[in-house]
Amino acid sequence: MFDNPELIKLVFGRLTLESFPLHEPILVVTFIVVALGGIAVVGALTYFRLWGYLWHEWFTTVDHKRIGIMYMILGIIMLLRGFADAIMIRLQQAMAFNGSEGYLNAHHFDQIFTAHGVIMIFFVAMPLVTGLMNFVVPLQIGARDVSFPFLNNFSFWMTAAGAALVMMSLFVGEFARTGWLAYPPLSGIGYSPDAGMDYYIWALQIAGIGTLLSGVNLLATIVKMRAPGMTMMKLPIFTWTALCTNVLIVAAFPVLTAVLALLTLDRYVGTNFFTNDFGGNPMMYVNLIWIWGHPEVYILILPAFGIFSEVTSTFASKRLFGYTSMVYATIVITILAYLVWLHHFFTMGSGASVNSFFGITTMIISIPTGAKIFNWLFTMYRGRIRFELPMMWTIAFMLTFVIGGMTGVLLAVPPADFVLHNSLFLVAHFHNVIIGGVLFGLFAGIYYWFPKAFGFRLDPFWGKMSFWFWVVGFYFAFMPLYILGLMGVTRRLRTFEDPSLQIWFMIAGFGAFLVAIGILSFLIQIFVSIRNREALRDLTGDPWDGRTLEWSTASPPPAYNFAFTPVIHDLDSWYDMKKRGYKRPENGFRAIHMPSNTGTGIILAGISIVFGFAMIWYIWWLAAATAIALVAVSIGHTFNYKRDFHISADEVVSSENARTELLAVGLKS
Repeated sequence: MFDNPELIKLVFGRLTLESFPLHEPILVVTFIVVALGGIAVVGALTYFRLWGYLWHEWFTTVDHKRIGIMYMILGIIMLLRGFADAIMIRLQQAMAFNGSEGYLNAHHFDQIFTAHGVIMIFFVAMPLVTGLMNFVVPLQIGARDVSFPFLNNFSFWMTAAGAALVMMSLFVGEFARTGWLAYPPLSGIGYSPDAGMDYYIWALQIAGIGTLLSGVNLLATIVKMRAPGMTMMKLPIFTWTALCTNVLIVAAFPVLTAVLALLTLDRYVGTNFFTNDFGGNPMMYVNLIWIWGHPEVYILILPAFGIFSEVTSTFASKRLFGYTSMVYATIVITILAYLVWLHHFFTMGSGASVNSFFGITTMIISIPTGAKIFNWLFTMYRGRIRFELPMMWTIAFMLTFVIGGMTGVLLAVPPADFVLHNSLFLVAHFHNVIIGGVLFGLFAGIYYWFPKAFGFRLDPFWGKMSFWFWVVGFYFAFMPLYILGLMGVTRRLRTFEDPSLQIWFMIAGFGAFLVAIGILSFLIQIFVSIRNREALRDLTGDPWDGRTLEWSTASPPPAYNFAFTPVIHDLDSWYDMKKRGYKRPENGFRAIHMPSNTGTGIILAGISIVFGFAMIWYIWWLAAATAIALVAVSIGHTFNYKRDFHISADEVVSSENARTELLAVGLKS
């Protein structure tokens, strides 16, 4: 068999021994470390006999709360990988002066900065945002779960499958060398004939299915499953931002799917959608990718705006200032997010009229965003502010995001953009709003809802350590890039000739080192908090006691969320219930109908990984077999009638007695 090249090619496609990067010492060491870590984790899980528990309680769960937590864990794990890439980029750029080539060759460096962008957007920010929405939204609207519980499980595992394919590219083949948006012709088969670009395509397509289905699910949940009395203008502001986010997901992600499908046809079949041959046009790709790409920015930031609204109201002990204006500002941002995509390529030569239109719409979108900043400030005005960790992250966001917003308005001016386009100024601006806005918001949300999810706080000392290292490290890491960008230094460079620039890259590298300590402090905080959870448990109730409905449930909430369906009378529903007086119902409990767990989601995702791998390496027989398996398992799942179970009234009573006594008057069975 191994003497027949045709048979080998038929069985293994283009996968050969040369596909394993044994010539890259960094990758070999990374593989050894990852392999040893994997063996240690598997060994520990086996020794403590946790596989059965994880399979039955977590991997196959359809509980929105556990799925949300798994999304968050995936995002944090991928943050470690994405940040490792960032450290490598900063170290290379700080070293590569005075004729030094640094420690990364060009081939490897290009893969690293591409992987960094892809991982941070698709597999860190998106899972963290989706995880928080999954956990919080059903609790805030008084629902027992999302509209389609199995689809929720499937969405998570498809996202995890896409992340697995990206990680696989470390050790089998390589990743794309195109930048995170993969512009043609560089991403075409002529300039990227290797498997790296195919890893990019199939990882994003598989994960994109999960994101799109999650968007449909949460959109249907918010529209159709609100508690009685919860009109649209009584929705918590985080749920409003989640609603607009998922509208954008449903509208934008099919565009990404389509543009990647067209690029796939260019690479696999020889079509010419994005080449200059036979009527193709690379600028069509740029337009389509940014028609998805700019709404994506607001898909990430809108939930963070919702988090800051909840946190500011809770820790100022006041109702949110200007709720109605907040809602309309969110809707306006959602609409305008679709009308500004071309500001990402003012330099393409569209002409003054087109550039003026997109420059003006970009400036207009800053108005509702600025209105939100003033609403949060007025909420804090004359409030009894408690500087707990969620509030600290919120204030850090306000200072940092305003800087990023102002630089964004500067870039919205086409003549200024002609000077600053493709420079490190743009890199600094983008990280300013994504880290200072999205990531700071996600940390605020994690600290805010962690006690609700697990019943105990995160350790405040290590939390403040993480906060200060993150915030100070951020300013050290990215303010020098603004200066370098104004000096004309372009991005994506591996080596530099001007020695006067080195000090700025060294300062940026020092900032990245401080952020690394911040991430390490966060991990230590998780470990310390779990170990000391009894001391960190607030026995008198929820530590923050927010104003929205999720705080009326136990911490952590039971599987069914609410023993009674809440009836909403006011915008701040939990505050309203307490004001009316609350007591524990003595009777009226009924059996609760809930969906049972299923392994179909993880099985489909596992088959999808194999299918993606087969398509990447041209193993056509395996691709065909897994495609048939995907269809067969999907059809088989439709015949699974044993998907539901009941929680008896006695179990409800005992669970409620064990967990909480805060069920309000105004609830009905």
